[in-house]
Amino acid sequence: SLNLQWNLVCDNDWKGPLSTSLFFVGVLLGSFLSGQLSDKFGRKNVLFATLAMQTGFSFIQVFSTSWEMFSVFFLLVGMGQISNYVAAFVLGTEILGKSIRVLFCTLGVCIFYAFGYMLLPLCAYFIRDWRMLLLALTLPGLLCIPLWWVIPESPRWLISQGRFEEAEDIIRKAAKTNGITAPDVILDRRELQDLNSQKQQTYTILDLVKTRNILTITVMSVLLWMIISVGYFGLSLDTPNLHGDVYVNCFLSAVIEVPAYVISWLLLRNLPRRYSMAAALFLGGCVLLFLQLVPSHIRALSVLLVMLGKFGITSAFAMVYVYTAELYPTVVRNMGVGASSMASRLGSILSPYFVYLGAYDRFLPYILMGSLTVLSGILTLFLPESYGMPLPDTIEQMLLVKGDSLFSFSLLPPPPPPPLTAAITTRDSKEEEENPEILKSTSF
Repeated sequence: SLNLQWNLVCDNDWKGPLSTSLFFVGVLLGSFLSGQLSDKFGRKNVLFATLAMQTGFSFIQVFSTSWEMFSVFFLLVGMGQISNYVAAFVLGTEILGKSIRVLFCTLGVCIFYAFGYMLLPLCAYFIRDWRMLLLALTLPGLLCIPLWWVIPESPRWLISQGRFEEAEDIIRKAAKTNGITAPDVILDRRELQDLNSQKQQTYTILDLVKTRNILTITVMSVLLWMIISVGYFGLSLDTPNLHGDVYVNCFLSAVIEVPAYVISWLLLRNLPRRYSMAAALFLGGCVLLFLQLVPSHIRALSVLLVMLGKFGITSAFAMVYVYTAELYPTVVRNMGVGASSMASRLGSILSPYFVYLGAYDRFLPYILMGSLTVLSGILTLFLPESYGMPLPDTIEQMLLVKGDSLFSFSLLPPPPPPPLTAAITTRDSKEEEENPEILKSTSF
């Protein structure tokens, strides 16, 4: 094994958890950089550049000759992995209609993540050599190359950059794919001229804390993501410490995510965001707190409760992506999701050490993770509600909040989008069902 090959035992056993933390440090750096790069160079370009980065460095990692070399490339793989994940998530959020967007963000993205998670213990069971296992997990990344000619750039991002002709071409292709006849004029030319005459404003990470309302949402999102990440990765990393076969437990930990994502999709589709997330977090946190009350001889019940806690936290993790993306406007959405994801990586870096607290008290990790999860559920109730509201495109639209206190406010519906944005906004009213527009659902 890797531990014996590089003598990661006894006095060097600290190197094992450090490798995991270094991977999450790479994820942290990638979360910070990917948002700004994606908002500047485009969702599609960053998505495929970081896919190449992840696949390339993973392949080099197979030939590592030392723990130091392995760890350095592990950090770089982490940077690429989260960068393409965030870029793909935001691209899908912006290019799809409202009903399809929720399906994509939950079942579309997350459930396939769960399938990959389930394949991991299966591959590890049959491929015991770590180099061959890493190679088997890396090569499928090459299958993403043909997708460059299939996946379009985000029309919303192109419009925000003043590249209106490219956005219109994508919209017309979408209309053709959907079997809809596109009108002669999709975007208002007079408004395009006005916008073209204006200097395009450059947004930075500082715009996420520029005013009181955005600062409040950013701070609360950061705390929420960090706590959820501690619970999710803490429970995932603690799987080998559960009773029973490590491969079976890892597989069960992956399987439980499938119904969690299905539930999160149903909740996002039919119920308000903050109440759905709070319920999932309360479930996950309370179950972990009750775990210490289970008699030690009832091992199956302990495993069941851990999986139920993973179910609740995983559901919340799926919903928080959608929720956060809906709170931020188009011009800084990728930075907002990226900054929140970056904060969650602080939690993931800490999560291995939550697990190792079990060496002092077996239930201490669950008590800490359960308490933090319940607190995050309470915090969620103070966020503004975005259910049933159109995505904001500008910071000015996001600023339309009401309330006198720091936490007592709710998001007001943004003003009607201008014609150029309305052309790519899915509307679900009965009138539009009778008179379908060009993008009833922007699918490619």
